[in-house]
Amino acid sequence: MTEDVALLVERTLAGDPGAADRLVRLHMGAAYAVALAVTRNPHEAEDVAQDALVLALERLAECREPRKFGAWLVRIVRNRAFNHRRYLGIRAAEPLENVDAAPSGASPLDDTERAELRDHLNDAVGELPQTQREVLLLHDLEGWKHREIGESLGMPEGTVRYHLFNARRAVRGRLRALVGEED
Repeated sequence: MTEDVALLVERTLAGDPGAADRLVRLHMGAAYAVALAVTRNPHEAEDVAQDALVLALERLAECREPRKFGAWLVRIVRNRAFNHRRYLGIRAAEPLENVDAAPSGASPLDDTERAELRDHLNDAVGELPQTQREVLLLHDLEGWKHREIGESLGMPEGTVRYHLFNARRAVRGRLRALVGEED
């Protein structure tokens, strides 16, 4: 992250609403990605991420290492998501919702093919084990570094790389199988 997170935490604790807003904006995507990896439901993930961010801001003074706010927040999000999933009794995976359903300006056939590919990709990511889903979404969707993911998920950097490698390989294999089935 390019901004000094520790400074934003300090300014937020001092009552600066602009710093709090910036802190939330910097971490909302990662919070959503982690919640989505656990809940596997876009609407539930959004609710969990927002709830976790509010909780984190309310308990910001408990963050012992402000420079690691992101890792601290991810732990809160994961816990909230697990509790939410357990509360709702969600057992079956639900497909990821199309985030960008607007036409691209290309031909309807291209839009249809793009939508099918997005659905296949969502299915493939949804079949990953939870840790692999979290690592993949944080790295490839949110742009987190291996070190940051490791700190957030409590695993060594090498383990993060291992999970990312296996997740990408599994998604590629699943996509190849799906494309091969349709030929």
